[in-house]
Amino acid sequence: MRSPTLPWLDDRENRPIATQIAARTARQIATGDIEPGALLREVDVAEEHGASRTPAREAMLQLETWGLVRLLPKKGAQVTTPTAREREELLSVRAMLEGHAVSRIAPDETRRSSLVEALAPVLAAQEAATDRPADFAVHDYAFHLTLASHDGNRVVEEVLRALGPRLFRLTHLAVLSPAADLPALHREHIELT
Repeated sequence: MRSPTLPWLDDRENRPIATQIAARTARQIATGDIEPGALLREVDVAEEHGASRTPAREAMLQLETWGLVRLLPKKGAQVTTPTAREREELLSVRAMLEGHAVSRIAPDETRRSSLVEALAPVLAAQEAATDRPADFAVHDYAFHLTLASHDGNRVVEEVLRALGPRLFRLTHLAVLSPAADLPALHREHIELT
C-alpha cells in the first residue's frame, strides 16, 4: 500500500510521537490554522501534544524539512510565508511531474482510460465542493496528485511526499483567495481530461 503524500493522512498505527506531532502541526500550517510568521516554541508544541520536548524538537526538524518552518536558534521555529517565487517554483515542479506522467500514460489507451477513471470521482467531489473552498482545496490537491502519481513512479511519489505539505498549503491559499473562481477551475480540470 502506498503511503500518502500528506503526513496527516497517514493513519498507520504506532507512528512515533514526533511523526504524529509533525503531521498535526503541518496540517495546521497548511490550512492556515497556524499563520505564516507565527513562532512555534518547542515547549508549547510539546505541551499542546502532551509530549516531552524531544519529540517536539524532532517534529520541528521535520517541519523544516517540509519547508513549513524556519528554525531560529534559542527561539523556536517560525512558520514560513510562501513567496511568489516559491509558488512559481512549486507549480513548475508539479507541472513537470504531471507532464511527464501524462506523456508516459497517454500513448497507451488502457492506461489513459485508467487515469480518466481514477480522476472521475475526484472531479465529481470537486464539482460538489465549488461552494466550499476548504473542501475544494482537498479535491484540487487530489486531482493534481492523481495526475502526477498515476504512472506509479516511486521516485515521483517520494518527491510528492517531500513537497506534499507545501503543495497543499499553496493549493489551500489559492483556492481560498477571494479571486478564486472555483467553478471555472473545475471546468479547466474537466477539459484536461
